[in-house]
Amino acid sequence: MSIEARLRHNFGAFTLDVSFCVERPGITALFGPSGAGKTTTINALAGLFRPREGRIVLDDRVVLDTQRSIFVPPRKRRVGYVFQDARLFPHMSVLDNLRFGLRRTAGANAAEFSEIVAMLDLESLFSRKPAKLSGGERGRVAIGRALLADPSLLLLDEPLAALDAARREEILPYLESLRDRARIPMFYVTHSVEDMARLADDVIILNAGRVTRQGRVFDLLSDLEFSQMTGMAPYGAVIRVHVAEQRTSDGLTMLAFEGGYLAVPRLERNVGATLRIRVRAEDILLAREVPSAISANNILPATVAAIRRPDDMHADVQLACGGIRLVARITQYSLSRLQIVPGLPVFAIIKSVTIDPRVGTTTTQQD
Repeated sequence: MSIEARLRHNFGAFTLDVSFCVERPGITALFGPSGAGKTTTINALAGLFRPREGRIVLDDRVVLDTQRSIFVPPRKRRVGYVFQDARLFPHMSVLDNLRFGLRRTAGANAAEFSEIVAMLDLESLFSRKPAKLSGGERGRVAIGRALLADPSLLLLDEPLAALDAARREEILPYLESLRDRARIPMFYVTHSVEDMARLADDVIILNAGRVTRQGRVFDLLSDLEFSQMTGMAPYGAVIRVHVAEQRTSDGLTMLAFEGGYLAVPRLERNVGATLRIRVRAEDILLAREVPSAISANNILPATVAAIRRPDDMHADVQLACGGIRLVARITQYSLSRLQIVPGLPVFAIIKSVTIDPRVGTTTTQQD
C-alpha cells in the first residue's frame, strides 16, 4: 500500500505545509520536536482534521482532495488510530474492548483474532477492566483493538510518551513484533530518537510545519546532516545483520553485515536469522593502526568519509565500512592528534552493540 499526502493549512503564526509519499509497509516515524506538526499530520490522514488545501491518497483511494471537494469521513477511511492515552472504554473488559474493534468492520475471522491476541499477548488480560491494567498493557489492548478493525493504515501518536521506563520496555517488544509481522503501513509519531532508531524503517523529519528530510532510518541516522538538522548529538548507526555462526566453544554469536562481522555474547537465534542492531557514536573509538593487546572483540577496517565539528570540543567522523556508514564522536584534540582527514583508512573499535530481538533489548559489551 502507498500513502501520498500533500497538506497545507495556516493556523496564524504556524503554517503546516508538508508533502510526502510512503510506498511500503512497516513503520514510518514522524520525527521532530513538539509543535512541529506531527499530530496534525496524522489527524489529517485519519480524517480528524480537514486542511484548507491538500490531497491524500491511500492505496489509490482519494480520501481528500480540496480542489475537487472530496473529503472521506474518518469512519470510511479504514484507518486505525492509537492515541497516547489508549482511550479504552473503562466500563468494558479487555475482551469487550477488543470486540468493539470487530464491530467497526465486517470483523476478523477466528484465526485473525487469535493471531492478533497472540502477537500482543492479550489473552491473560481478557477479564480485566482498563483501570486494572498497567500503562503498557493498556497500550497493547489499544493496538489490538485498532488492528481488529482491519485497517489499511495504522497511526500511533506517541503511544509510549506517557509511560515510565519500565512500562516502555514492556511494550517495545510488541511494537517490534508488530513492525515485523503486520502487513500494513504504520505512522509512528515521536520526538524520541531512541524510539525512532529501534522501531522505524523510514523517517520523515518535521520541523516548524515543514518536511526537512525523508529517508530510510539505516541511512539517515549515520548522516552527519541529521545531527545538524535536529541539533542533537549524532546517533551512530542502525544496521541490519544476520546470524552467521554460533560459536559454542567461546559462547559468541557472529553477526554478518555489509561491513564485515561482529562478535557478540551468544544470542538464542538460529543461523540465518536477521536482526537490527544499533551502534552509538560514543561507542566507537578510532585507531590509525590495528590495535593489539586490547580487550575489544570488534575492530573493523573503515575509511573516513566526512567530518563535522559541531562545537569547540567534539568532532563527528562518518566512516565508510563496506556498504554501510558509521559515525564516531571523538574530541577535536584526538582528531588533530591522529591527523584524521577524509579518505584516511582507519580502524573502528566497537565498544558495545545494542541488539533488539523481539524478546527484548540487550546491550552487549564487546570487551
